[in-house]
Amino acid sequence: MTGKAAFRRAAVQDVEALSELVVRSKASNGYSDEFMRAFAPELIVRPALLQVGEVWVCEVGGEMAGLLHLVCDGEVAELEAMFVEPAYKRTGLGRQMFCFVETRRAALGACSVELDADPFAVRFYEAMGCSLVGYSPSGSIPGRMLPRMRKTVR
Repeated sequence: MTGKAAFRRAAVQDVEALSELVVRSKASNGYSDEFMRAFAPELIVRPALLQVGEVWVCEVGGEMAGLLHLVCDGEVAELEAMFVEPAYKRTGLGRQMFCFVETRRAALGACSVELDADPFAVRFYEAMGCSLVGYSPSGSIPGRMLPRMRKTVR
């Protein structure tokens, strides 16, 4: 188990380090270099992203360990991105991060969290109480479908 996670809003000076974290996290799933090149444009964290919803940095012991991007539209909070530094995978940090998502969802007044999951993360999201509700087209690879997941709190 990793230490207690701390969360802070992302700042413009974080975008380069966050982009590098996102690439490392995605690549740690075993994707090929060709596959990663196809994803490259989607994995860049740009300053403009900080103006859309809430972008959070997760830190452990003052070290950047994760990224969350949450956008709320009424009753639905969309988890646009959740990435964990590879060294922190399987340490409980992802669970802490998802609990933080749930806290923010409640604070924003939403009754559900929805997301398009990386296929490697489906079991994690199921363990967090999410259910598979369909599939969404990938924004990077034509013909690739991503598991669409939802957790509703009544």
